[in-house]
Amino acid sequence: MIIAHDLGTTGNKASLHHDDGRLVASVTVPYPAHFAAGGIAEQNPSDWWNAVVEATRDLIARTGTAATDIAGLVVSGQMMGAVLLDADGEPARPAIIWADTRSGAQQRELEAAIGAEHAYGILGHRLNPTYSVEKIMWVRDNEPDVWARVRRVCVAKDFIVLRLTGRLATDRSDASGTNAYDQAAGTWSDEVVRAARLDPALFPEILDSTRIAGTLTDAAADALGLPASVRVVMGGGDGPMAAVGSGVVAPEDGAYVCLGTSSWISFAADAPLHDPAMRTFTFDNVVPGSFVPTATMQAGGASVQWISEALSPDPAHPETGRLTAEASADIDTDDLYFLPYLLGERSPMWDPDARGAFVGLARHHGRAHLVRAVLEGTAFNLLSCIQAFRESGAVIDRIDAVGGGAQSDVYLSVLADVWGVPVRRRTIVEEANSLGAAVTAAVGLGLTDFSAARALSEVTAEFTPDAGRHAVYAERHARFADAYTALAPWFAGRPR
Repeated sequence: MIIAHDLGTTGNKASLHHDDGRLVASVTVPYPAHFAAGGIAEQNPSDWWNAVVEATRDLIARTGTAATDIAGLVVSGQMMGAVLLDADGEPARPAIIWADTRSGAQQRELEAAIGAEHAYGILGHRLNPTYSVEKIMWVRDNEPDVWARVRRVCVAKDFIVLRLTGRLATDRSDASGTNAYDQAAGTWSDEVVRAARLDPALFPEILDSTRIAGTLTDAAADALGLPASVRVVMGGGDGPMAAVGSGVVAPEDGAYVCLGTSSWISFAADAPLHDPAMRTFTFDNVVPGSFVPTATMQAGGASVQWISEALSPDPAHPETGRLTAEASADIDTDDLYFLPYLLGERSPMWDPDARGAFVGLARHHGRAHLVRAVLEGTAFNLLSCIQAFRESGAVIDRIDAVGGGAQSDVYLSVLADVWGVPVRRRTIVEEANSLGAAVTAAVGLGLTDFSAARALSEVTAEFTPDAGRHAVYAERHARFADAYTALAPWFAGRPR
């Protein structure tokens, strides 16, 4: 059997699978994230490790599985962060996660050195504060005492693999999300690393996602309650893992949307997709030799979570399901718009200064209108991403939905009506990332191939767009885009 861990922003979603990838059981162990003014977003890597230990032991205990039945472990993780390690392999400071946007000055330094368009051609990504290299540069420039102790850098999943095996490595999917990876060469980019004024020795070796990184150290085996002979497959970033967990392993499998804390549209491709306007980007896939063009918004599910916390009697226990149910199709927001830029924005405008806003608020608007506007706002922003893909030649005629938001009928109906294409829910939504990781592990252990993912998660519901509502939303999408354009100078001029 295989245990897969998915290190998200709000917790570790862990799952137990048969050796062909079929799901047996899952558990979520939450942990906190620290968000603060100035673009700060951090987590304690020890919380990730403790969640991996707790979830592993919980899965074994609740299913009655013998520890000796576990053949492999694998990790999927949040991408684009920075874990800075000292000489002992311990974190020198809290991890700076993907949502952190403090490193605007470092982005500008890189752009001045190598040029934004040239960098996009190398990396398949824009230079941006949300990426790892800019975050590493920020620590060097702002925390000299910490920087003096830093010897290596990695991302979330890599830190857990290091704790499990004693080996520091990364995979191609996570490497491609650092702003330091030459996508054509499949290596760290000497040009970008030199421009960043960083030592190449900081960066880990790069392995295929299906490679076995090692077996458990004695200390890890003791902590997890597993034999030291358990093999640890390298794993990959949560975006490409979600593609596999959605059954999207080849171009013919179509597109999917992940409705997590951040939300993204993606599909599998045989080559990187470079958008002339640099609105979208491309990760290396966990499927060797494949790629996943992607457009990600910073605060998709995070916007829904925020409005739920704000409107619930107890913010610690937000009533998300009830609130979204109240925001059904008979709620007309009457020209109320929500800009879902609570954490700045990546695709499509790449503006770390952008902020959330309700526009058009009137006295008669109530709770259901606010929630409906948030759902529509995230849908509008993702529609801009879909349009960017289409303008680059991609065909998107249906979209499969995974992630926590995919459990809501109201939300999926909004998405279908706004996008004008069918949106389908799959059987496995919250565990899609860990399912993708389990399939990746099974491939690495020689038990199956990636095509098996198509049969492990089935379509259970399809939401078809209403032609009338879609026509209205097409007009409203233009006004949504205009609202951001009008406010962008104000966002850029706000006091720092």
